[in-house]
Amino acid sequence: MCNDNVIRRFAGAFILLSVALGLTVSTAWFYFTAFVGLNLLQSSVTHFCPLEKVLGRLGLFGCRAPAQTTP
Repeated sequence: MCNDNVIRRFAGAFILLSVALGLTVSTAWFYFTAFVGLNLLQSSVTHFCPLEKVLGRLGLFGCRAPAQTTP
């Protein structure tokens, strides 16, 4: 699990970067902005965040993978 601030920082950085790239490089970067926004929306409803899973598996920024449960 990750601290919520870590996820918010990543999301904010991704959005700002993709908007900047959309304005300067190619408007196709706005699709990435929309993807991040939709992912934040679904995460607030489902409590599933792909970035949290990736950071947990890599052990970055103090995130750790959720404990595995065996039946």
